[in-house]
Amino acid sequence: MMNSTRHAKPLSHAVVGLALGMVTAMSHSTTAAQTLPTAQRESAVETLSARQQAIVPIAAFGAAGDMAGLHTALNEGLDAGLTVNDAKEVLTQLYAYAGFPRSLNALNELMKVVETRKQHGVQDEEGKTPARAIPKGDALLAAGTANQTRLIGGPAKGAVYEFAPAVDQYLKAHLFGAIFERDNLDWQSRELATVGMLSALPGADAQLQAHFGFSMNVGLTAAQLSQVEQVLADKVDSKAAKQARDALSRQLASRVNR
Repeated sequence: MMNSTRHAKPLSHAVVGLALGMVTAMSHSTTAAQTLPTAQRESAVETLSARQQAIVPIAAFGAAGDMAGLHTALNEGLDAGLTVNDAKEVLTQLYAYAGFPRSLNALNELMKVVETRKQHGVQDEEGKTPARAIPKGDALLAAGTANQTRLIGGPAKGAVYEFAPAVDQYLKAHLFGAIFERDNLDWQSRELATVGMLSALPGADAQLQAHFGFSMNVGLTAAQLSQVEQVLADKVDSKAAKQARDALSRQLASRVNR
């Protein structure tokens, strides 16, 4: 997955089957932003910051397993104001969408980039670590359930959760619990990372559409999200940009028709 100036690499088909795109789970999404903690909401603006834009190609190249593209995106992201820990959080979250191999490879690439920049006299800001302890056991599951409900705007529902209850528990405990409880990366940034990842993964259209909705629930505007398509077109490739454009169009249409 590359810019037009490079030859495209095939995307991985080993996509984690996360059932985040259930349409039935989005029926209350317009009120979700009001239920989010104040610290998770930012003032609505019409453009993404340079830092926010930088997250998208990092996430997309990481999900695609394109280390050359990721190398460039990481350098540009650090130059744009991302801290090392910001990038680390995005690439750790990657495991939930593209698997541990892609996440580990991407984190190794980040290590190389940071070390090379140090050798060239660039001292990147390390950034924040989580300010609170991550819950464990039943408390983690409860926290994850609450986070998922806030993001979606209501309880997650779907036949797949009844068919495979384990995946419901993993989503709540691992993704919305262990990852989203890490408060050193805000939820807007996490959702931008997610839409970047899902735009790069084939067969994740329903999940991508859902996460555009979740992105609006945490305060990102339709205008800001339309920029995601442009960033993907400029920095990644036209296929990912089209996937994002189509998913956002479906999400916006679903909101109009409610």
